[in-house]
Amino acid sequence: MSSREEVNLERTHSFLWSKKKWTGIPIMSANMDTLGTPAMHRALSKYNLITCPAKHHLKKNLDKFKRGKSNVCWFGGIDDISKLSKTSSGFIGLDVANGYTIKFVDAVKKLREKCPKATIAAGNVVTADMTQELILAGADIVKVGIGPGSVCTTRIKTGIGYPQLSAVIECADAAHGLNAHIIADGGCVSSGDIVKAFAGGADFVMIGGMLAGHDECDGTLENGVMKFYGMASESAMTRHDNHNAYRGVEGKTVEVEYRGKADETIKDILSGIRSACTYVGANRLKTLSKCTTFVRVNNTHNTVFER
Repeated sequence: MSSREEVNLERTHSFLWSKKKWTGIPIMSANMDTLGTPAMHRALSKYNLITCPAKHHLKKNLDKFKRGKSNVCWFGGIDDISKLSKTSSGFIGLDVANGYTIKFVDAVKKLREKCPKATIAAGNVVTADMTQELILAGADIVKVGIGPGSVCTTRIKTGIGYPQLSAVIECADAAHGLNAHIIADGGCVSSGDIVKAFAGGADFVMIGGMLAGHDECDGTLENGVMKFYGMASESAMTRHDNHNAYRGVEGKTVEVEYRGKADETIKDILSGIRSACTYVGANRLKTLSKCTTFVRVNNTHNTVFER
């Protein structure tokens, strides 16, 4: 290739259970309060990216995400199956913090029975065996990641987690063996991290913090910063009146620098991915994983030896 312009970032995915096809750039905004807005959907749609609306929009704002509905993925909890079945978007999904329960697997089966033609995503998990379990239960796409998000404190509070790149590689291998797909959810702070997720086998990459701080976000601008918070944070619990005696905080609220409109950030992300593809000789995003090799880098301490 002689130019980044020659790189095709669009992918066409065919899904196991729904039998549908989707074509677009497989990057999606996280389904978080501050990011999953109608304004963010309009911005991402211009570049054929996917929006995951914040869960509270599922109750009353379905019409605000009609534009480019093939590029909308509605996520809900186990109790939202009936609401999800009423959407007409490209994707629907079940999103819980811990996908390792029989109740969650049964919920995926129930959603598949209720919506046999829907393209269904489910998660989050981080291991090959549970990836396969969710696919066999009816999921077309499995969401991968526990604790890697920039405003997630699950690994600190609970000691539970899994290195994100390892999870992506292992879960992608398991999913692809069944002709299914995965979303790499969390851990990306730069376009280079998105590249590594795709190179590791991810079919979709979900980003959060990289889209925070823009005009399209839900939040007020004060002294040049905007708030961004995790969905298990005190801010989210207060907003949605979700406090109880047995549940603690597993997320944080941070202030991010105001960054204007999302367009420039989106262009910068896509430019970085195109550039990476030219470095490894991949003229299509589809071939990126076949053109890359990961090299393990160990952390070492500089030591001064004296004779």
